[in-house]
Amino acid sequence: MSGMVLENIKGDVELKDVYFRYPARPGQLILDGLSLQVASGTTMAIVGESGSGKSTVISLVERFYDPQAGEVLIDGVNIKNLSLDWIRGKIGLVSQEPLLFMTSIKDNIIYGKENATLEEIKRSAELANAANFIDKLPNGYDTLVGQRGTLLSGGQKQRIAIARAILKDPKILLLDEATSALDVESERIVQEAINRILVERTTLVVAHRLSTVRNVDCITVVHQGKIVEQGPHHALVKDPNGAYSQLIRLQETRGDERRKIQDSEVPNSLSKSTSLSVRRSMTNVSFGNSNRHSFKNTLGLSVELHEDAITGEQNNEDLPNGMTLQKEAVGRLFYLNKPEVPFLLLGAIAASVHGVILPFYGLLMSGSIKSFYEPPDKLRKDSSFWALIFVVLGIASFIAITAEYLLFGIAGGKLIERVRTLSFQNIVHQEVAWFDNPSSSSGALGTRLSVDALNGYAQAKFLKGFGEEAKEMYEDASQVATDAVGSIRTIASFCAEKRVVTTYNKKCEALRKQGIQSGIVGGLGFGFSFMVLYFTFALCFYVGAQFVRQGKATFADVSKVFFALVFATVGVSSASALASNATKAKDSAISVFSILDRKSKINTNSDEGMMLENVTGDIEFSNVSFKYPSRPDVQIFSDFTLHIPSRKTIALVGESGSGKSTIISLLERFYDPDSGSISVDGVEIKSLKISWLRDQMGLVGQEPVLFNDTIRANITYGKHGEVTEEEVTGVAKAANAHEFISSLPQGYDTLVGEKGVQLSGGQKQRVAIARAIIKDPKILLLDEATSALDAESERIVQDALDRVMVSRTTIVVAHRLSTIKGADAIAVLKEGKIAEKGNHEALMRIKDGVYASLVELRSNSK
Repeated sequence: MSGMVLENIKGDVELKDVYFRYPARPGQLILDGLSLQVASGTTMAIVGESGSGKSTVISLVERFYDPQAGEVLIDGVNIKNLSLDWIRGKIGLVSQEPLLFMTSIKDNIIYGKENATLEEIKRSAELANAANFIDKLPNGYDTLVGQRGTLLSGGQKQRIAIARAILKDPKILLLDEATSALDVESERIVQEAINRILVERTTLVVAHRLSTVRNVDCITVVHQGKIVEQGPHHALVKDPNGAYSQLIRLQETRGDERRKIQDSEVPNSLSKSTSLSVRRSMTNVSFGNSNRHSFKNTLGLSVELHEDAITGEQNNEDLPNGMTLQKEAVGRLFYLNKPEVPFLLLGAIAASVHGVILPFYGLLMSGSIKSFYEPPDKLRKDSSFWALIFVVLGIASFIAITAEYLLFGIAGGKLIERVRTLSFQNIVHQEVAWFDNPSSSSGALGTRLSVDALNGYAQAKFLKGFGEEAKEMYEDASQVATDAVGSIRTIASFCAEKRVVTTYNKKCEALRKQGIQSGIVGGLGFGFSFMVLYFTFALCFYVGAQFVRQGKATFADVSKVFFALVFATVGVSSASALASNATKAKDSAISVFSILDRKSKINTNSDEGMMLENVTGDIEFSNVSFKYPSRPDVQIFSDFTLHIPSRKTIALVGESGSGKSTIISLLERFYDPDSGSISVDGVEIKSLKISWLRDQMGLVGQEPVLFNDTIRANITYGKHGEVTEEEVTGVAKAANAHEFISSLPQGYDTLVGEKGVQLSGGQKQRVAIARAIIKDPKILLLDEATSALDAESERIVQDALDRVMVSRTTIVVAHRLSTIKGADAIAVLKEGKIAEKGNHEALMRIKDGVYASLVELRSNSK
């Protein structure tokens, strides 16, 4: 890519009078004449409310966007004049939501530096405090992380992302809440590692938790796209009415209410509102009823067919192979097409007429040729007759072919819609563990719902093996493309475009070679069939000539037979050319039916199970043992027991990977335990109707996930049936989201983009919290959901969540000890077991206890 390359980059960063609007929201001014300067080798923190433009500064320095006015300068040179690949190679970015690719841990880290040695990779992992958990995995650095890193905990993903940035050894480091997902001990060690790599580097830190930026060289407070205050921590706190001091007070206000508990033992930083963070954890909501809200059958197609004709009894793994399976698939497809039988019958009649026309044309052709041997008067009369016959034949062909394609097109189109609808419905009702399998990734499933094989009918037995391998290769290539598009900012920040393209090309290269092999086989087969065709013509011509010579047939007889055979054979050849399409359809049907046939081990669409009249929310884990299906060698829980009384709040703390989030996954029945039982109000959850069970819970995950729809639609996913405008605005106000939503040009009808990319992290969190509040669940499951909120938003949202927690059972997963101090009970997990349990005061009295040690670590980190 063209542009300047500086010989020696110092790392001076300057934004000069920058004005910026996002292209997708041209009516909203994000940065309003913002100017700031970061000297080389220094660290600047940018703080402010959510949506104030903090992360936008990072995006402009990375040149994800260009400002509409003003300049972004590196060492005094406009970034537009620098080589894009070169400058991004000098910048390291660690974002709030770590994005990993569907490959191994080693390959994810190596994105930071191409051709890095294994020693370099391990050293960066050690600096990021990732080496310990990686070494415990059965496959170590070769462990697959799953799609978007789903097989790892949030803290583990973040540490790999930090290791990737460390390996890059950048001159300029951009940190966007880089340690928000880490537990106390990991955060301390990673922070020390970051502090070491900050030496002689220019660093921009975006932070909501002000305690993490007290020691930086300069703090910049941004409000509505402008700098309202700037200076070091000790200078800014001298002004009690300053913007920075107000932000600090907002974060400490709630903590003051609980600081009386044990002020002498607990540092001030731990006294931040328990309920504040507890409730703000309500961000990412997984709804048991959301599937019904969003996947209603709007196709107008009849899908109420006999279940045994649609889904088989076997699991996907046990299905038969070969041509037998093709025949079964065709029969089942026909049954699925049963509502369109009239179209198919009429289409078959039209196709029959179309098929008869060519041989009939051969017969007419021979008759018309014979007329050329008649006297002139008879020739004139016969030519008019034959011309009229051919006109009639043309009109008949036009009608028959048009009707054939139209009728079959209608039937085929409805069949495609029906099959894809049924397939998708079955996909979304599969258990979560199924999606952990690489063969069930989004790329693979997308491929299987579209096109699935590359073979011809006459050569099906030869090409079947090639088609299966090509299918797997196509899915692999599709997954690379899916990851690339979904993680485009990560790819851009690591200048990994060429690497991704190379990886994709390698997948496609293997597919190309496979295509050549199948092409050779197919070409030989089709070539042979046409050779036989012309040999048949030669034989017909030779035999006919012998019959005429011997007086056994006339020229007219031979010509009729010859032309009829020729045109009939041409028709057959045309049909055989379409046979490969028929096999593609059959193989696609096999692949799709393998999805339809799979019985979910935890079927959310099932009506089986009990529904309790009154849910109090008493939860008990009894002797639970569990391993993730994708990691059968790693024991998560062994004989785990935990009781959570109804209407109480319990907090789960512990290092990343200790099993905290697994408790939530098991309670939501994303997975079932290998042994032991989990009960709600004394009833084992396996006995409860799964969709009803999930209706009773509101899950807010670590990373907010929004659908590519409007803000209003995203909020209403949380409730059955009709939702009034008053309800939507009411919950948005309670989540402190109404004000920023109303400021958008389209208001509640604003599209949030794929995964909510058009909103800031804090804005996405608040929309997700509104979605949780509108659900009004009996049990709240909160997983560090307020890390993206600024101080003021956190305070207001905390007040809202304080109200909705009343009379509800609440489980809080937290890394920040300050967020769970006021819980009724705190369970400390270590290696899948409860090491300590009790309230904050009781746990702090345990000499050398795990919880007390964590608090001390937090205190020292301040």
